[in-house]
Amino acid sequence: MSLTALTAGLAAWSTDPDELARVSVDRSGAVPDGVPDLVVFAKNVEDVRRTVAHAARHGVPVVPRGAGSGVAGGALAGAGSIVLDLSGLDRIVELLPDEAIAVVEPGVITADLDAAATAHGLRYAPDPASAAFSTIGGNIATNAGGLRCVKYGVTRDAVLAVDAVLGDGTLVRTGRRTIKGVTGYDLTGLLVGSEGTLGVIVGATVRLSPLPTSTATAAAFFATARDAVAAVTAVQRRGLRPSTAELLDQATLVAIDQARGTDLHTRGEVFLLVQTDGYGAEAEMAEVDRVVRPLATAFETTTDPEVADRLVATRRAALPAIERHGRVLIEDIAVPRSRLAESITEIGAIADRTGVRIFVFAHAGDGNLHPIVAADSAPPEQVDRAVAAIFEHALAVGGTLTGEHGVGVLKRPWLAAELGEPLLDLHRRVKAVFDPAGVLNPGKAVR
Repeated sequence: MSLTALTAGLAAWSTDPDELARVSVDRSGAVPDGVPDLVVFAKNVEDVRRTVAHAARHGVPVVPRGAGSGVAGGALAGAGSIVLDLSGLDRIVELLPDEAIAVVEPGVITADLDAAATAHGLRYAPDPASAAFSTIGGNIATNAGGLRCVKYGVTRDAVLAVDAVLGDGTLVRTGRRTIKGVTGYDLTGLLVGSEGTLGVIVGATVRLSPLPTSTATAAAFFATARDAVAAVTAVQRRGLRPSTAELLDQATLVAIDQARGTDLHTRGEVFLLVQTDGYGAEAEMAEVDRVVRPLATAFETTTDPEVADRLVATRRAALPAIERHGRVLIEDIAVPRSRLAESITEIGAIADRTGVRIFVFAHAGDGNLHPIVAADSAPPEQVDRAVAAIFEHALAVGGTLTGEHGVGVLKRPWLAAELGEPLLDLHRRVKAVFDPAGVLNPGKAVR
């Protein structure tokens, strides 16, 4: 590949070894096979098209990159590849309050879009834990979720249209600005969650939601995971729709206490954070109180924003507190909600059997579990057995390998077990249509 031919038309690029090493990895902790040959810092859509078209002609892998906040190895870039850094495409192009939509470039930080919407009485509903530093393009790549997803949905539910550069450099626009629309296939939905293997996202039109008029927050502790999940089930059976239902296990509570000097773990084995919002937030929380309190060892509610922020901060402190103990594998399975308590118990049993330390927190409202595996707590082969056992359990109970982090490189060995070969082959054929030269993020998501 001639780098001279490519870089002659680009405003910003680098072959500096330190820069290449930085952009070759993400938060997964996985190590690529060498470093890329080049990083292109895209300043406009034409930079993206030029880079992808050049790569397709020469059969060179292109790895799209935003903030590098992924945890499944989706942005790993090895020897002989080009990293296409999209963080410089960071404009909020339009924000239309009357339409409740925004048009953004992929490098916009998630929290920045939310803040811009707030100024108009709106918000961007998806709120991944990485919102302060992850990008909209990265969120689209993995179909990211977050604390509010139980009521407001995940990224796919917020994306109305995308601009994408296909594997030959062609720019396409899918979807529309209207809420309704069924002309043609839902290619927008297909691109969301495709991890940069079908197209490079260079723009998106997203839905915004009204800021809730009020919010009520509850913090509950339980003697067992079964009691906590029973409380969530009781809330849902009652026809209530909390915006947040987040669960932390005892190991996670201990880690938070060690990090913050608190005593949460003394109040119960499991912590549950519940929020209701909208005009009926307080009335809805009163019903939550009625069904949850009898099952809890401790229970409190508040409508005070400062107190609520402290309670929510407990949930958001989980991963940073765990990461203080060393390198972690941030896993991400989803199971049927009826199997959630069983899954939490089984993950504890896996930890006992393998000698691997595992922390668990969960989006309890939709069955999405995050087993956080302490990678240095046992020999590598035991860690591998623990991770495999977690995935095998998820599939055995009718769940999935990933709810919101994506497959990346770390979960590819289990793809066939979930999809089956006929469906996996169909995935490969779809990729060949969008990326005929096979240069877009090869080796990720679908082999």
